[in-house]
Amino acid sequence: MGYFKDAVKGVSWMGAFRVSYRILGIVRIAIIAHLLSPFNLGIYAIATISLGFLEIITETGINIFLIQEKEDVNRYINTAWVVSIARGIVISLFIIGSAGLVSRFFNSPDARVLLYLVAAVPLIRGFINPSVIKFQKELKFEKQYLYNTSVFFVESLLSVIGAFVTRSPLGLILGLIGGAVYEVIYTFLVVGPRPAFKYEMDRLKKIINRGKWITLYGIFDYIYTTSDNVIVGRMLGVAPLGIYSNAYKISTAPLTEVGSVFFGVTFAVFSKISDDVARLKRAFIKNFIVTTFLMISAGIFIFIFATPIVEILLGRGWEMAIPVVKLLTILGVTRGIANSTTSLLVARVRQKYATLVVIVSSLGLLVTIVPLVNSYGIIGAGLAAIIGTVVSLPFTIYYVVKTLNEKRVE
Repeated sequence: MGYFKDAVKGVSWMGAFRVSYRILGIVRIAIIAHLLSPFNLGIYAIATISLGFLEIITETGINIFLIQEKEDVNRYINTAWVVSIARGIVISLFIIGSAGLVSRFFNSPDARVLLYLVAAVPLIRGFINPSVIKFQKELKFEKQYLYNTSVFFVESLLSVIGAFVTRSPLGLILGLIGGAVYEVIYTFLVVGPRPAFKYEMDRLKKIINRGKWITLYGIFDYIYTTSDNVIVGRMLGVAPLGIYSNAYKISTAPLTEVGSVFFGVTFAVFSKISDDVARLKRAFIKNFIVTTFLMISAGIFIFIFATPIVEILLGRGWEMAIPVVKLLTILGVTRGIANSTTSLLVARVRQKYATLVVIVSSLGLLVTIVPLVNSYGIIGAGLAAIIGTVVSLPFTIYYVVKTLNEKRVE
């Protein structure tokens, strides 16, 4: 069976979603940046950093497992749902228990209340129907598009309304909660089968065993992509964190979207042809060439027009973000090209290789970020992130070549 048409269709639908996502995201950022100050957005960033960290370190790899699995995934839905609910409860309790410590770490007492509220988000998300992964696994990308777009639209709308009414980051948290509630309802109404609260130990063990490298990958990927925000917030304060985090979003967003589009499609397609090495190699090379071209093109555009982009989206008071946007565009291009190989590694059940690459990236960033921030402020944070990516490139090349030459899938 040929999957080229499915891949083109998938890229089209996923591309449509990412365009919709970014258009909504740009409008959302523009409105919220005019309603809230960098200080308020910095407080919000603290809450979302904490949420993201705990979601990552408890990642079970269920979705990756269900896409990789050759058997009927309906057999795993109940067990996956129980694991997801348990994970949501654990994350919520950790956020509540650590709220005081986190607020003191960032010297931001105002963040404590937001952390208590954001704890509701993972608790609610835990009840999402795992069957929704079948949209991607079965290459039904038009349904994936409707699902992703509607969830983000509802969350964005509620966040903007919340920010307008409260004129505080509290409104943004309420948007996250509302979006999570909508997502649970959607997955139960639109996709089946609906899960039951029961699990089978043998299937649970299989999920955990396959997912351990995904968990480790998620932890180090989070360190790699978030440590710069944490260090900036700790060393320079909440306002510089607000500037850096929003510059990061503007500069890397389109590049991240290109990568997300191709990963969402190619991972599912590569998984289906993972046993045919010659065919997989041809498909990977085509994907890599197209992805690289799009990454470089988008990066050049953002770099050249950084000043008007910041002025239009963020308005006055955000001038310090302009040089950061330009610098982080280099990061976005380099990281995006390197990350385009991840779908190949994971599709061939080589999560270990992807994990080792991101560990190297994390170490490169962590070793350099404190002295660079001390010397160059938020510019130094961007430089450290770039260094982390560059030092990992030889490892990425090695593991890609190794994977394409291995004959057997584990």
